[in-house]
Amino acid sequence: MSDRYQKIATSPMGKSLFSALGLPTPVTLDRQAKAEGDFLHGKVLVGAASGSTLLGAVTRILANSSAEICCQASAATASDVVTAAEKAGKKTTQVSTGKEDSTRFKALVFDATGISSTAELRALHDFFSPVVKKMENSGRIVVLGTPMAECDSVSQAAAMRSLEGFTRSLGKEVGKKGTTVQLVYVSKGVDAELDSPLRFCLSPRSAYVSAQVLQVGTGKENDGIDWSRPLDGKVVLVTGASRGIGEAIAEVMARDGAKVVCLDVPQAAAGLEKVATRIGGSVIAVDITAADAPKAIADALEQEFGGVDVVVHNAGVTRDKTLGNMKADWWDMVIDINLSSEERINDELLARNLLRDNGRIVCVSSMSGIAGNFGQTNYAVSKAGVIGYVQAMAAPLAEKNITINAVAPGFIETQMTAAIPLMTREVGRRMNSLSQGGQPQDVAEAIAFFASPASVGVNGNVIRVCGQSLLGA
Repeated sequence: MSDRYQKIATSPMGKSLFSALGLPTPVTLDRQAKAEGDFLHGKVLVGAASGSTLLGAVTRILANSSAEICCQASAATASDVVTAAEKAGKKTTQVSTGKEDSTRFKALVFDATGISSTAELRALHDFFSPVVKKMENSGRIVVLGTPMAECDSVSQAAAMRSLEGFTRSLGKEVGKKGTTVQLVYVSKGVDAELDSPLRFCLSPRSAYVSAQVLQVGTGKENDGIDWSRPLDGKVVLVTGASRGIGEAIAEVMARDGAKVVCLDVPQAAAGLEKVATRIGGSVIAVDITAADAPKAIADALEQEFGGVDVVVHNAGVTRDKTLGNMKADWWDMVIDINLSSEERINDELLARNLLRDNGRIVCVSSMSGIAGNFGQTNYAVSKAGVIGYVQAMAAPLAEKNITINAVAPGFIETQMTAAIPLMTREVGRRMNSLSQGGQPQDVAEAIAFFASPASVGVNGNVIRVCGQSLLGA
């Protein structure tokens, strides 16, 4: 649905008027227009705390983009950045970053793994303070840290946890320019697994993802990724694919090279066929709550493809009422569709070994499952349960070389949100750091990141696709 407020606010006359009135002016976000291996354009400023360990990985990844790597000439670690970039085959531009310097940056990347105590958190101020006002619109900021459980001291663990407060606060400062901030905790010795998360966080694919925390751990190495078509040759099942977010997921998966199996209820067969025909996919029309649905789905995947590589659980419904007025069948319906059916389908696929090696399961949760929502106890239960399911299944699935992750959308412009009363809709759009609603594509891009064969070290994560909603954790 069109955001008229944003159109007016970004018009020449609107900019002056909204500025004078002190109203938010949402920036038009850069989004991924097509499949593209080059994930970052423009200048990226790279810095690190003394003793940090990820500069080699960072510069190696950036060397595979068209971005110009820069470093602060006055920084104590400038020579470390230059040396790491040279090893990656990339030259580095040293910039002064003083007030007199007019250089502007598309991205800032800071390796904080060298911070060993709370006393060394000053390194964050030293790097970011001189340059944070020099960001271009739709910029990207990424901070890298070490998981608390792997820290060598209590003080270092406290410092690493401090990074969450820093990135969330910074996200609220720079969001007005469409800039996003992410924190990535990287386990020791898994530098190779940083490629996919860093590319996602720095690319237009993460346009509506901000102030999120990603955990990167060990995973089976997977060489030879075609970054413009990372899902080439993969079979992807998408439930609830006939419209809205599900349709966008199917389209992005096909764009990334996948053979998409579009699933929805028989009543949505016409829309499902249109989506599948447009993207060259296939169709399964089945009610996922039916007793025989898991077997029917597994049989179809086995007979046509011999298995499946990615399962995206997107199908979901709402039946909103305050708890005292809620019918028991509404409660049961929402939990069965949004949560229990996912368990049954996964159990069938896993029992029959149909989810292939280096497989992916991605579940769609919701901000309601994190923050709760008035009149949505049933929906919040189901979506919080999705998060619990993902976290509980991460370890046992890792033993099978399968990952499971979730996305939690906030206010996304769909037919459902278009039906919300005007004032409620406007509040939903503005109650985030980017001051606008997201697009179905934004949810799909996050799911595609999790689905990528390169995301081997990303397991048990929950990403909010909400523009840093001001509600919830």
